[in-house]
Amino acid sequence: MSFFNKLKNKFMKNEEAETDTEIYKDGMKKTRQSFTNKINDLMARYRQVDEEFFEELEEVLIMSDVGVMAVMDLIDELKFEVKRRNIKDPNKVKDVISEKLVDIYYNEDDEEIEKLNIQENELTVILVVGVNGVGKTTSIGKLAAQLKEEGKKIVLAAGDTFRAGAIEQLEEWGKRADVEVIKQTAGSDPAAVIFDGIKAAKSRQADILICDTAGRLQNKVNLMNELAKIQRVIEREVPNAPHEVLLVLDATTGQNAISQAKTFAEATNVSGIVLTKLDGTAKGGIVLSIRNELQIPVKLVGFGEGIHDLKKFDAHKFVYGLFADMLEEENE
Repeated sequence: MSFFNKLKNKFMKNEEAETDTEIYKDGMKKTRQSFTNKINDLMARYRQVDEEFFEELEEVLIMSDVGVMAVMDLIDELKFEVKRRNIKDPNKVKDVISEKLVDIYYNEDDEEIEKLNIQENELTVILVVGVNGVGKTTSIGKLAAQLKEEGKKIVLAAGDTFRAGAIEQLEEWGKRADVEVIKQTAGSDPAAVIFDGIKAAKSRQADILICDTAGRLQNKVNLMNELAKIQRVIEREVPNAPHEVLLVLDATTGQNAISQAKTFAEATNVSGIVLTKLDGTAKGGIVLSIRNELQIPVKLVGFGEGIHDLKKFDAHKFVYGLFADMLEEENE
């Protein structure tokens, strides 16, 4: 059985998995169309797999924002597998590409890396960071709604006290998700807000506290100092916290997201990525670039504006969404 069909079978076992797979397929339409067209064009121009074929494939992958280092690793893996399996037909390489993309994403890690680190029987603190405009506050609201539907009691802390309207925006999402928002006045000390949030979460016996933060990159030193202060407060009040530091990135910014990630990784111990607006870009390959260059797993992906449009990331579903058209062609 081809790897494509293995992927399809993997997600047709239950209704929820099948629905999520369709969301990935629909949400990755722009990326898939761009990627598929380039791959199909490449396959049509070559009668056999040779060095020139791999050079052009390398270009196609880099243009899809997969990232130079990830592409180099992938090409090396492909060359090895093509030789081992004695593949001559370029069309047969599609299946190997999809298989190796999953392998490269996980590397030596298991699939547990995609799960949020939620504590049992104690308060979980999730710190959310990212520049303004990437969908940080929106993602917090969606995540709160998702976790509440899973039976968790959630409290939000409005730690972005500097951006105009940020507190009000979080309050609105709090209403939508039906969760409490702890706040102070605009311009307040963010660490003080987080402190209040921790106290409130404990007194209300909440399961999870999600903390919003400012997203100013104009002065990196101030940003780092602010995040360091917030982390000290969290560590002092909740041992071994924060349990997750989620960095929100906008998929439409492509490689610029990588430079943002590096800056925040210097300021705080980022444990996972929330990648928003994946449905609005043809450069979905950035998922693999982030994972390969930063060794930080993507944990959540956004496919739209609705409260249920933030999904847990799954590399198998991602690759299925990337190759769905080719899979359907194969089965015709």
